Amino acid sequence: MMNTPSMQENEVVLQQILSACEASRLLETKQFMQHGDTNVYDHCIAVARVSCLLADKMGLSVDRESLIRGALLHDYFFYDWHVPDPKHRLHGFTHPKRALQNAMDDFALTTVEQNMIIRHMFPLTPIPPRCLEGWVLCIADKFCSTLETGRFTQNSFARGFYAGLGEMQ
Repeated sequence: MMNTPSMQENEVVLQQILSACEASRLLETKQFMQHGDTNVYDHCIAVARVSCLLADKMGLSVDRESLIRGALLHDYFFYDWHVPDPKHRLHGFTHPKRALQNAMDDFALTTVEQNMIIRHMFPLTPIPPRCLEGWVLCIADKFCSTLETGRFTQNSFARGFYAGLGEMQ
C-alpha cells in the first residue's frame, strides 16, 4: 500500500504555502462571496483540504504542492459574481481564464497549476484537465460548492474542511 501524507502533514504544507502567499492578493478574496455564506478565500482553502483528502483516500500519486497551490488559486478573481455586471455576466464560463491571468501576474506557476486553474470548471467548460491534480480539483471544487450552496459547511462531516480558516491574517 502506498504511504500517503497524514492530514497534519497536508495541513503543514497548506500553511507553508499560505505563508508564502502573504505578499500576494490572496487575502483580498476574503471580501468576495462565493457560495452561500462562504467567501472565495475560505472556499479555496476548503477545496485545497478536500483535494488532499481525495488524493490520499484514493491512493493517487500527485504533486502535493501543485495540488494545494492550484486549489488555492483556482478562483483567484477579485469581484462578487452575484452583483450584476456585464464584465462577469457569464462568470461560470469566464472566471477560470481570469483566475489564471491573475495567478500568473502574482505567482510563478507550474504547467500543472496552470492547467488546474484553467480547466477546473469542467464539464461546464468543455475541455477537461490534462493532469490528475486537475481532475482531483474538479471533484473537490464541486463537492465544496455543493456544501456551501446547501449551507452544510457546519455539519459534523464538513466542519473540518472549514475549521481554522483565516490562519493567514
